[in-house]
Amino acid sequence: MALVLASRNAHKLRELSVLLAPHELVALPGDIELPPETGRTFAANALGKARAAAAGTGLAAVADDSGIEAAALGGEPGIRSARYAGEEATDEENLHKLLDDVPADGDTRVAYVCALALVRADGTEEVVHGRCEGRLSHELRGHGGFGYDPAFVPGDEDHGFAGAAAADGFGAGRTMAELSVEEKDAISHRGRAARALLDLLGSQTS
Repeated sequence: MALVLASRNAHKLRELSVLLAPHELVALPGDIELPPETGRTFAANALGKARAAAAGTGLAAVADDSGIEAAALGGEPGIRSARYAGEEATDEENLHKLLDDVPADGDTRVAYVCALALVRADGTEEVVHGRCEGRLSHELRGHGGFGYDPAFVPGDEDHGFAGAAAADGFGAGRTMAELSVEEKDAISHRGRAARALLDLLGSQTS
């Protein structure tokens, strides 16, 4: 099945193209305007974008809205993760603001959250979710991934992580940015949401 991705984020296009195979992920045409992310939940923002892409192309469309939630900040930045340091903030600026706002000697528990919406050509809609728990490291490591990945140490230990488990229960202590693509896909919020969506799509490939 051909699915248009309601995003102009090249990182997401590459990542979701792998995660949603064998379905073909199509880049969003340049003349399609996506709505602003004004929803109060990840699901609302994802659905708004998917609806716009489906209406504009006549194809089934998928969209994700995702972010990081910090326990010390009551779940912030949440839906504001991409603009935490300002509307035009870079990934680096957002990350450094989060590190400033969450003390290294405080509660560093964080979670990546993803809502992945599907709007079919006939107008039917589905939303699935994925979540990855972890902790925030103030020592940035790794060159893979994007966003908050260099500071996000995932809590999953059962997905082939190398090395002995750390005493705090967060695997070998590697950040998301230090994992291979395969390791990250196995445990990430977006990977889990994508697998839930594949379950919905079943074996349909046309």
